[in-house]
Amino acid sequence: MKYGLIANPEKEECIKFAKKLVEKLNPVVEEETARALGIKGIPIEDMDVDVIVTVGGDGTILLALQRAHGKILGVNMGLLGFLTEISPEEIDSAINKIENGDYFLDRRMKIKVTLNGERLYDCTNEVVIHTAEIAKLRSYAVFYENELLDEFRADGLIVATPTGSTSYALSAGGPILHPNLEGMVLTPIAPFKKYPKSFVLPAGKMRIELKDGKSNLLVLDGQYSVKISKEDVVEIEKSENYAEFIRFTKSTIKRIRERLIG
Repeated sequence: MKYGLIANPEKEECIKFAKKLVEKLNPVVEEETARALGIKGIPIEDMDVDVIVTVGGDGTILLALQRAHGKILGVNMGLLGFLTEISPEEIDSAINKIENGDYFLDRRMKIKVTLNGERLYDCTNEVVIHTAEIAKLRSYAVFYENELLDEFRADGLIVATPTGSTSYALSAGGPILHPNLEGMVLTPIAPFKKYPKSFVLPAGKMRIELKDGKSNLLVLDGQYSVKISKEDVVEIEKSENYAEFIRFTKSTIKRIRERLIG
């Protein structure tokens, strides 16, 4: 089994634990993590391994899923850790189970994002378009399968996967979807008109056009952002790629309950 390692380089406890994993697994190490460890690494986009061990929170996992290839084993050193699977104390047991094939894959839908026809990174959680200025409404036209869904004046829009329905979209009033569904949740951020909290849609093709000349930010899984304006068109649809998580227990509902309620 070939392992990769990505840790949050800004947290000392993550780097300390990553150092132990380097000694234990002899993994391929992502270059930012390697720099913090004082060793040689490779660009994250060049990582092609069987299992990527992430050390940090959900943000570290989302970065790995966006730019690398491999099944994810998430070690939670963050807060909620919706996507992570184990605590640091469970690493030896987890590695033994992986080596013995005593695990299963939790496959989650990702969404493909194109900007003016150019493909950007796939998203596991959500695509967010929001105003680049505080307290400034923007106008958006949203089309689903080439039919106008509606026009919105809002601080922005969130298009989430079922996995991402428990993230930013939930805080904006959206519903929780079972993560093994395949669909999308469109949630306006602080809309001017009274809308339903969200639109739950099958995994078709969505197009978003900006209706005024003011600047917006397009943010992918909180890891990549680019400024967009009226001339730009964002298209979102189901990706052919899936996020794959190594799991040892199958209770998805229990995971959601424990992370949200505690």
